[in-house]
Amino acid sequence: MLVLDDTIVAISSAPGGAIRGIVRISGPRATTSLREVFRVSCGLDDSSPIVEPCFLKGEVILPGFHSPLPVEAYCWPQGRSYTGQEVVELHTVGSPPLLEALVRTICRNGARTAEPGEFTMRAFLSGRIDLTQAEAVLGVIDAQNDAQLDVALRQLAGGIADPLHRLRDSLLDLLAQLEAGFDFADEDISFISSQELQTKLDATLEEVESLRCGMRERTDSRQEVRIVLRGRPNAGKSSLFNALAGERHAIVSAMPGATRDYLTAETTIGEVACRLIDTAGIVAAALFQTEDSAVASLSAPDQAAQLAAQRQSELAQITLYCVDAACLPDDDELREVSLLNPAESLLVLNKVDAADETDMRRTEALFAERFHRRFERISCRTGTGMEGLRKNLETLAVNVSRGSGDVVVSTATRCSDSLDAGYECLRRAHDLATNEAGEELIASEIRLALEELGRVAGQVYADDVLDRVFSRFCIGK
Repeated sequence: MLVLDDTIVAISSAPGGAIRGIVRISGPRATTSLREVFRVSCGLDDSSPIVEPCFLKGEVILPGFHSPLPVEAYCWPQGRSYTGQEVVELHTVGSPPLLEALVRTICRNGARTAEPGEFTMRAFLSGRIDLTQAEAVLGVIDAQNDAQLDVALRQLAGGIADPLHRLRDSLLDLLAQLEAGFDFADEDISFISSQELQTKLDATLEEVESLRCGMRERTDSRQEVRIVLRGRPNAGKSSLFNALAGERHAIVSAMPGATRDYLTAETTIGEVACRLIDTAGIVAAALFQTEDSAVASLSAPDQAAQLAAQRQSELAQITLYCVDAACLPDDDELREVSLLNPAESLLVLNKVDAADETDMRRTEALFAERFHRRFERISCRTGTGMEGLRKNLETLAVNVSRGSGDVVVSTATRCSDSLDAGYECLRRAHDLATNEAGEELIASEIRLALEELGRVAGQVYADDVLDRVFSRFCIGK
């Protein structure tokens, strides 16, 4: 996978048909491959070198197709692109057969099909990004909710890379000062005092510990996922709360509004630690409002219950929205569901043991038509559907829990051991400095720490590490 002197091409847009599709070319013959198949109608002429990023408009003749394919080409010269090489992106009609034919045509003119992750690997090997940012690209692609996407984007923007580079620069400066002293060991020249050495090692230990905490948060399975139960009064939220918690916490009553305050319980869904929160049923006067005046028509206890439920809903990582299977939803309830993020919520059709099949199908059809979402059919009394609900809830909880922390999961998994080893090296260096041991020993520990931190950023790597990282990418990225 480490060959860089050839030219690669792949479809880089999402699979399937679309208005626009993208084919990406990278390598020393990227612009040459373009000129072999591309007729310019607007932009530079065919003989002009591409020395600045530019836009060209034209067409490509594809073998077997009667009409020329209209194409817009975006060109970047070497050193100015994502991969650091010459890069051309061809934007055209997003028809899979057309895009595949375009790739085949370019391959016949000096390129080869890219391997999974090869564009991003070239960006890494050319120094455009470090290994943590490369992993963040995969995190962006794989993100299944807003939280995961936010984590990946922050890491891609240098959330880990920047402090790592500052840390390594600081340690390299410190090492240079120590080694400069070795050259003048026989003379009374000091490049760094004992106190300054300890102070700088203190600062680097704090920075490494901060990075370690971020990694631990990302991989710590003990982090609780907040699951909030919402729905109209008497939708069976409290019964579901008790069923998921495994014991009777909430009062269950046929009288609507039995839950006035919110209740919490710790439980485990699969292998994910969760905190369940049962809230008061949503009443029409309080729907979709956040101002206190919205619930002014309610009694004081009901106002407090509605506001508390609203606050808990805002803090939810997962929402279980309960609908009474025997009651068709009204416009207010439909609007409430429309505000839920499908990646962070499940719709539960509750009390199916007491409902008519025709009514349930009408409710499900309505939600499918409006929101393209399906229900989990359950009965807390008979246990119907509870196993399936737990499995789907576990999948959702795992995805949500992976969206917490400051780094993507792959980075945390790969880097935790290196950060721990680097921290131990710096701690030993600090102890040696405190005891005024030989500076050669301190410098040796700092070199080891730099090597471990280099593994995190990718300055130190083995081919098998890169294979593990980039083989999980899709082709074209």
